[in-house]
Amino acid sequence: MSCRVTLLPGDGIGPEVARAMQKCVDATGVRIEWEEVVVGAPAIASQGTPLPPEAIASVKKNRVAIKGPIETPIGKGFRSVNVQLRQELDLYACVRPARYIEGTRAVNTKVDLVIFRENTEDLYAGVEFDTGSVEAGRLISLINEISPKKVRPDSAISIKPISAFGSERIVRKAFEYAVQNGRRKVSLVHKANIMKFTDGLFLRTGQQVAAEFAGKVEFEDVIVDNMCMQLVQKPELYDVLVLPNLYGDIVSDLCAGLVGGLGIAPGANIGAHAALFEPVHGSAPKYAGLNKVNPTATILSAVMMLRHIGETDAARRLEQAVCDVIREGRNVTYDLKADRNDPTAVGTQEMAEAICHKLRK
Repeated sequence: MSCRVTLLPGDGIGPEVARAMQKCVDATGVRIEWEEVVVGAPAIASQGTPLPPEAIASVKKNRVAIKGPIETPIGKGFRSVNVQLRQELDLYACVRPARYIEGTRAVNTKVDLVIFRENTEDLYAGVEFDTGSVEAGRLISLINEISPKKVRPDSAISIKPISAFGSERIVRKAFEYAVQNGRRKVSLVHKANIMKFTDGLFLRTGQQVAAEFAGKVEFEDVIVDNMCMQLVQKPELYDVLVLPNLYGDIVSDLCAGLVGGLGIAPGANIGAHAALFEPVHGSAPKYAGLNKVNPTATILSAVMMLRHIGETDAARRLEQAVCDVIREGRNVTYDLKADRNDPTAVGTQEMAEAICHKLRK
């Protein structure tokens, strides 16, 4: 029986890594019906918006989607399509594994972590007001009226909402994952020593959920700046991390750096009614069309997708094929070579073909 999956190729290098991923998934023998919908820069050109309504409708209908990276303008332009998708579909759990793969230029070979990042709240909620705007002025006036701590009148304002509801479901998701996958410990990461109400709520809610899993999974809380230091020095002490949105974004990139970079970092965004899988890295438009970039992160995101739809054997075989190709070090892209100028480096599609060859053996 086939499964229908929404494919959002993205822009920049997105279509290239998406094609590489499709080849590898199809080579597993799993029957996927790919429903492709244009998003990002191509959608702006054809429809005037980076996120057309049919993209959201397709994911809602199929309940499973995988996408390539999409460029997000810095400091101007449209809001992140990635953030919009997560909020529109209530994909509250961002799940990012970070595990050492032999053959990568990892900083530390002892890393085997899974990061659970709350995806819909915190400073990424998009409740922002620009400096000089009427809205910012009204909010600053209100804050200065009710708070002893004053805000400068030329400030831009961003609101950090953290709810008990949002905190409870992401922490619970992390504990449920730990139980289901034989993980030993959940570490809740926060800055409640300074942000006593927002991060304090996240911590208190996490402690309440942890009490339900006492005796099944170990629990601790760690201040975020200390966690960053600990991850660099001794990541083997940690297992499953659960964090609010902003810290989760930063710490998951730190963990990706420990194991070799964003080129091998997969991700999933999971909600009650849909799941969207995507590489952690960006769209790298300067490499678009060059058949040069590493497709591993997108292919490993597809491994997560296959597990999500119950194709666990195919997921295992695809993951092993990726690891074997990287370990052998012959048919890999330039960033996976010991010397990035190695002339034997292959292109995006050629690395995908090498993975497919392993699957067909």
